Amino acid sequence: METPLGKFIRAKRDAIQPELLGLQRYDRRRAPGLRRMDLATRAGISVEYLARIEQGRDRNPSRAVIDALADALCLNPSERNHMRYLAKIASDQCLVDIRPVAPPRRVRPSVLRTLQLLEPGVAIVTNRLGDILAHTTGYQAITSGTGLLDHERPNLNRYLFTDIRARAFFADWSDIADEQTFELWQAPSLENLEWLTSELIPLAGVEFTNRLCRHEVPRPRVLRLNHPSGFELRLLRETLELPMDDQQLVAFLPACDRSARAVEQLQRMPHGRLRSIS
Repeated sequence: METPLGKFIRAKRDAIQPELLGLQRYDRRRAPGLRRMDLATRAGISVEYLARIEQGRDRNPSRAVIDALADALCLNPSERNHMRYLAKIASDQCLVDIRPVAPPRRVRPSVLRTLQLLEPGVAIVTNRLGDILAHTTGYQAITSGTGLLDHERPNLNRYLFTDIRARAFFADWSDIADEQTFELWQAPSLENLEWLTSELIPLAGVEFTNRLCRHEVPRPRVLRLNHPSGFELRLLRETLELPMDDQQLVAFLPACDRSARAVEQLQRMPHGRLRSIS
């Protein structure tokens, strides 16, 4: 059974142009990218062993083998860390009965107080599954009329893949969808990841599953939003990790004067009943 680690290695191998590594292009080869033989040679392992890893028949490659494959694939630091993580969750030690479990939603009082200090700025407390656990009034202002906070338990992934309004709201919808899907691999536990994916896969279909299997490490970018009222926002994101909670506090900062003015105007507009931070 193919593992996420095997899929990641195969995807990165297919993405490499042989000539960029000083190798000959294989004109008669149907599959794109680097041959398994060439990757194995560059990593110093046998072709048969590489095939077992890619196909999920060997789930316990050593750290040295993982690092050698990362070097051979020319992975950047983020991709290398992701590959190590996939090797960890693919190991035999993780082969247990995975039952979907919802992650805890409690936000510590001190974190809530920190969030309140950011008022009336734009900020949220979230987790890697995309649950929006708490938010400022500023965040409600910039998302008003988009449907993102309409759900009793708002989740960014559910919104991205199941609400048609998300494609208009996020100017770079495809990039944000890639980014959020990649974050799922950093979920607090396999049980939490299974909880969300079992809910999303039937609703989101291939748009979601293809991204989940692609393991495309996102690049930092300015968040561009098209508010229904006509404002165009460009926001920078600063993330404070809360490791003991498996949560993050994310602050959104205007990337230009025009966006700063737009945020101020949206904050002055009536948006109905405010959702309390909880």
